[in-house]
Amino acid sequence: MQAQDFLVELGTEELPPKALKKLAEAFLAGVESGLKDAGLGYAKARYYAAPRRLAVLVEALATQQPDRTTQLDGPPLQAAFDADGNPTKAAEGFARKCGVSLAEIDQSGPKLRFVQNIPGQPATDLLPGIVDAALAALPIPKRMRWGARKTEFVRPTQWLVMLLGDQVVPCEILSQQAGNLSRGHRFHHPDQVTIASPASYAETLRSAHVIADFAERREIIKTRVDALAAEQQGTAIVPADLLDEVTALVEWPVPLVCSFEERFLEVPQEALISTMQDNQKYFCLLDANGRLLPRFITVSNLESKDPAQIVEGNEKVVRPRLTDAEFFFKQDKKQPLETRNERLANVVFQADLGSVFEKAQRVSSLAGVIAAKIGGDAERAARAGLLSKCDLATEMVGEFPELQGIAGYYYAKHDGEADDVALALNEQYMPRGAGAELPSTLTGAAVALADKIDTLVGIFGIGMLPTGSKDPYALRRAALGVLRILIEKQLELDLNTALQAAVEQYGSRVKADGLVAQVQDFIFDRLRARYEDEGIDVAVYQSVRAVSPTSPLDFDQRVQAVQAFRRLPEAETLAAANKRVSNILSKAEGVVATEINSALLQESAEQALASAVAAAEQGVAPLAAQRQYQPTLERLAALREPVDAFFEQVLVNADDPAVKANRYALLARLRGLFLGVADISLLG
Repeated sequence: MQAQDFLVELGTEELPPKALKKLAEAFLAGVESGLKDAGLGYAKARYYAAPRRLAVLVEALATQQPDRTTQLDGPPLQAAFDADGNPTKAAEGFARKCGVSLAEIDQSGPKLRFVQNIPGQPATDLLPGIVDAALAALPIPKRMRWGARKTEFVRPTQWLVMLLGDQVVPCEILSQQAGNLSRGHRFHHPDQVTIASPASYAETLRSAHVIADFAERREIIKTRVDALAAEQQGTAIVPADLLDEVTALVEWPVPLVCSFEERFLEVPQEALISTMQDNQKYFCLLDANGRLLPRFITVSNLESKDPAQIVEGNEKVVRPRLTDAEFFFKQDKKQPLETRNERLANVVFQADLGSVFEKAQRVSSLAGVIAAKIGGDAERAARAGLLSKCDLATEMVGEFPELQGIAGYYYAKHDGEADDVALALNEQYMPRGAGAELPSTLTGAAVALADKIDTLVGIFGIGMLPTGSKDPYALRRAALGVLRILIEKQLELDLNTALQAAVEQYGSRVKADGLVAQVQDFIFDRLRARYEDEGIDVAVYQSVRAVSPTSPLDFDQRVQAVQAFRRLPEAETLAAANKRVSNILSKAEGVVATEINSALLQESAEQALASAVAAAEQGVAPLAAQRQYQPTLERLAALREPVDAFFEQVLVNADDPAVKANRYALLARLRGLFLGVADISLLG
């Protein structure tokens, strides 16, 4: 079968830069899916994407669809014909369904069967529909119309190239007639460009000052930006999202170094970086100490004969934005940070839960309690909690919302607050996402925990639970943040106690009945997915959950111990034995005794188990007291042999009620040893 390269390029007005890569990937996926459904084989396919074009190149595409046979079974012969051999309604209906007469239906088998041979179509007939469907399926939230047409797309279309080999695939898609004429760079090469063949596409456009390959443009920008930064004795900040966006803004990237006045460096560098990255799409430079340099790199979309004019233009544009940041910073410093709470008293946190200032007061009180529990300074944590929301009322955060917490840190330092208090104003929002940085100070950790716990208790307390994908108060993220801080920073905190303190602060504003247990369950539920991501079996999580630890750190230590225990050769047998013991004890009548009467131990196997249990209790007591759960379970693994012998040789439900009760007591003591760590019966 013959094969030729295929190219489709849709030319448009400038496409949305943040969506360009996603659109190109979806276009490629749609074309490949269409080719697969049509049975058109090919060697490989790739996309091209630039500000004014989306393209897909398919190498060695089959030029003819293979012939195929379809087979459709109908009713059985006895249902298709009556006793006289006349066709029934079932037979006639099947023939109508197939679009043929009954005489054309195969009647040689046990059922009526229609076999149709469908000759393959030329690829040129199929490709327009495949491309059209792929474009229609692009993830475009809002489509637009242009001119008097009813055609809709993300941006007005300008041209269409459709080539199979060196021949145009005749069609009209999105109001554009297919041809072999593309367009070069809007300024360097505004004329039309003839694409002779799909394989020559990238190089033909390169000669017209368009680098159509998104990945190539991205790498050119990254390499050149890094080199220019090194020339300035600095390192460029190159966030992946910003790099993708800049790549989507230019067809012929030319990075240039610009500068701004050093006086602006007195403003918090986060504000300067934010405005230069978000508003101007610049790459900022840092020195060896991580301090902002008075330089930035812009990426021009043309190769100017006088690049100094481009540099000067960008410097002129950025100056008013930096001046605004400088003005806000100076204005904010004119009054102490704490006075901002007066404004926050009139800002609603949540209609049923009071103002933002009231939240800060609750966070302050709770942070003091938590700090005392985790080894921090309760007084400084309470101070940080009181200041925690103040920067929300500053001019700086009003202009740059992403600086909440960061602005507070700078203003607190300016006011002479303690270092950890100032840091806590930023650290309260940590972790800001999955895998993000955690608070570095105990004061910051206490405020972060208090803020999250207060939100969880308050929102749950008024019945606004997250449902499905809806979680407007980010309660799941708050719960995960609590867990990460306590587990990864190895901080000991009884969640039950902290939640109870949070509930008491709300008073009558929340429905307190069962609230602590509800929020606690919600938090610990988040651990299941965390452990699954770490490759820990859900049964391990459930075995620890069954014994209800209230400290996340304690919970994690138990999980890690049980995970290690599962690898021991004795684990499977002991898990099964625990399950058997659990079932036996669940059927016990009345209360099972806790004391074992040695005089009633009749069998040698039960005497041996009683001795082993007593020795184990004595051996693991100091380990359990120090929460050394892994050595505890390793020590208990030695019970395998006496446990196996007991179940092989001893009848638990003895005829003598006293002996039976004593054996139940022995099993309860055995099970209690394991329950000191986890319910390993759930591992079976």
